Amino acid sequence: MRVSRIIQRLVFVLSFTIFATLTLCFFLGGFKWFGVHAGGQQDGAYRQINVYSDVLKHVQAEYVTEPNIADVTTGALRGLLEALDADSSYLTPAEYKIYKARPTSGTAQLGITVSKRFGYAVIVNVLPGSPADKEHLVDGDAIESIGSQSTRELSLAVIRLLLEGKPDSTVALSVLRGRKPEPDKITLTRAVVAAPPLGEQQLENGTILSLKAGLLTAARVDEIAARIKAAGKGRKILLDLRDSTGEDLQQGLRLANLFLKQGTMAALEGQKFPKQTFVADPAKCLTDAPLAVLINRGTYGAGELAAAALGDNKRADVVGERTFGEGAVAKTFELTDGSALLLTVAKYQTPAGKKIEDEAVVPTVVVGPPASEGDEEESAPAPAAKTDDALLKAVELLKAKNG
Repeated sequence: MRVSRIIQRLVFVLSFTIFATLTLCFFLGGFKWFGVHAGGQQDGAYRQINVYSDVLKHVQAEYVTEPNIADVTTGALRGLLEALDADSSYLTPAEYKIYKARPTSGTAQLGITVSKRFGYAVIVNVLPGSPADKEHLVDGDAIESIGSQSTRELSLAVIRLLLEGKPDSTVALSVLRGRKPEPDKITLTRAVVAAPPLGEQQLENGTILSLKAGLLTAARVDEIAARIKAAGKGRKILLDLRDSTGEDLQQGLRLANLFLKQGTMAALEGQKFPKQTFVADPAKCLTDAPLAVLINRGTYGAGELAAAALGDNKRADVVGERTFGEGAVAKTFELTDGSALLLTVAKYQTPAGKKIEDEAVVPTVVVGPPASEGDEEESAPAPAAKTDDALLKAVELLKAKNG
């Protein structure tokens, strides 16, 4: 039953994307935004526009009810941008007005990082102690609707706006979890949740310092630097970037530079965005001690840049799962009718030349996660205590290295 639902949604998204692509071609005047100038290619573009025109005529003349063409166009534009990447969004004039007026601080949230996959909002990671954590939401859960609005009909920017609000206000969600065929209906109360402190453990009789980064901000990178200095040069380090979120991607590069004396850490490039190459500053490197890095599918943004820089430069063993894939710069284009386009204009590349937004970060040593509660059948007995296989593997690799 769940497979059937997923197939139906996938067919919808694919059909919607094809229609959206034709729509944007029509409005952008024959693929001019895509740099198509050659006669043969332009002819092909105009043929596709003719197909779109034919489809639109049939929709207008023969659809079961008279369609609202403005709504059709809005949906088509959203579908096209979503086909480009999760971060690019189209905002209607009303949505853009709210977007510009949103407060930059003090808003209450649910404690989740959210993106889009296969047309729906998905949870990337969950902040410990947050409202979402208390409702046992986990990474990979799909938010089917917010209130009465399906997330497949909303841009990512609008989804994030809807999840925020005043402290103690509530939001109703329909969530697909694990193997359950039908969504759960839950109501969460928004709250201002402080980021958890830097996690610190002494492993293997104090020979390994384990640091769990959590939310990667400038202050958190400074805190990690202080711990490294206090640990001394002989300590091996385990940097845990699992479920690490950081929207300021430069903090990921700052973190990587604490362990790198030289080498390219990342590059940033777009069609009209001047290429930038980020090289390690030897003066900012704090240690050359053996290092291992833990990542998982909840590693997002700044943590991904740090892991890629350390792994590609052979500075650390990167252990765990493939990350989510977030590493881009967006620009806002205000349109004449008061609407707006939030468009990705550049993407970060790893030292090996892979775009993180497209390919994510793949560990050098792949270790799957322990079974989660969401993966268990409802009738199954309570699982035994979980073993952190990724952590054990990282410790094993560090123990084998000379300090």
